[in-house]
Amino acid sequence: MRQSASVVLRLALGPVCSALAVVALALRARAVPLAVAAGLAAGLEAGLAAGATQLAVPTTAQPFTQPAPAPQPMPAPPLSARAAALMDVSSGQLLYGYQQDRELPIASTTKLMTALITLERVRRLQTVFVQNDYYPSAVDSQIGLVPGDRMTVHDLLLAMLLPSADDAAEDIAYNVGRGSIPSFVAMMNVRARQLGLRHTHYSTPIGLDTPGNYSTAADLATLTRYLLLHEPFFARAVALPSAALTTGPVRRVSNRNDLVGRVPWINGVKTGHTLQAGYVLVGSATGHGMTLVAPVLGTPSEATRDASTLALLRWGLANFRVLRPVQAGTVLARPAERDRPRVHVSVIAARSYEQVLPRSTALTTQVDVPAALSGPLPRDAVVGQVLVLADGRRLASIPLTLAESVPAVSSLARATALVKRPFTLFVLILLIGGAVGAGMVRRQRARALAATRR
Repeated sequence: MRQSASVVLRLALGPVCSALAVVALALRARAVPLAVAAGLAAGLEAGLAAGATQLAVPTTAQPFTQPAPAPQPMPAPPLSARAAALMDVSSGQLLYGYQQDRELPIASTTKLMTALITLERVRRLQTVFVQNDYYPSAVDSQIGLVPGDRMTVHDLLLAMLLPSADDAAEDIAYNVGRGSIPSFVAMMNVRARQLGLRHTHYSTPIGLDTPGNYSTAADLATLTRYLLLHEPFFARAVALPSAALTTGPVRRVSNRNDLVGRVPWINGVKTGHTLQAGYVLVGSATGHGMTLVAPVLGTPSEATRDASTLALLRWGLANFRVLRPVQAGTVLARPAERDRPRVHVSVIAARSYEQVLPRSTALTTQVDVPAALSGPLPRDAVVGQVLVLADGRRLASIPLTLAESVPAVSSLARATALVKRPFTLFVLILLIGGAVGAGMVRRQRARALAATRR
């Protein structure tokens, strides 16, 4: 704040002092009455100080507040689900939510966190794990692993993510947990807290109906977004209709998410089903420059699950778009230097701004920068802002900074520039004219007095 104050002080006092000096010369010549000169000085000082005040700008960036979620352009389609959410992967904006924070059983979408822990803890996907002493129920999804079977982490992940193999998930959890399933589950809960999943808790790495294993549509969207952005193997795997395995008892697996491969713009992510959870699907789709994630929880059938997921993703792609009205480094204004009017400086956006908005939204920007700037100002000094408006509603304020420094101008140059201004010239003409006229009057009075004395 001290730096900002000193900048304002220099901006304000320089031209004022120059103006008062001009008036002082007029007083010395006794060209105008004292009251008139005082009035001129006050007027000049007030006018120039007001102009300088308009140039006062902060030299540090103001805090940036993330805008509220985008308004919905039209009602979302009706869904036969206990809860659902729609999120833009790039920005993390929640575009739609229906009971999105309701804690519910999530079935095999639990394996999303199992996959994340594994990918973060196992450096080489060709590492071989040995199946532990685990015998899944006959009704569980599995690939037929028996104790002692050897399989790479790469193939175990594919088996867990595509056909949702419970025995593959158990194998992974046992080995990553160093022989302890509870240790692995503890890792899952720690990671959930780190990712801000406030309504999520795990009690199993598989997703069977067990007490304390739950999440929400919003938390599942956040977790899936993180996986898609940070784990390339995961993003590739969940987009496969099927995959070949090179280790283990099975040589090929198919994706239980039958939308993948059947609908061209669907590229993931994970299915789930138990008696308590119903049918669950975290779907994802890409189109129009966006990737959207749509968790749908608690549907009564696979057909309803697929229909609800497709309807929500179609609605999102059809009604929203990504807008980038401000790009970092773009020149948005070229104000003049106050004491060198022919010299202009570049003012650029300090950062980019991106927002997902309804397609019906009219987006505009408003640049707020002084017409002229006075130095010295360092490079990157904040000299204005660009407002982003959606249908006239303010979404964001992006700082505008100098792309180059503005040097200080000497007092002589400032005084010279001041004298060249039309208003100053007008005042000078009045003062000089008054001085000449007063001199002529004094000389005439002196001649008349001399003639009288003769």
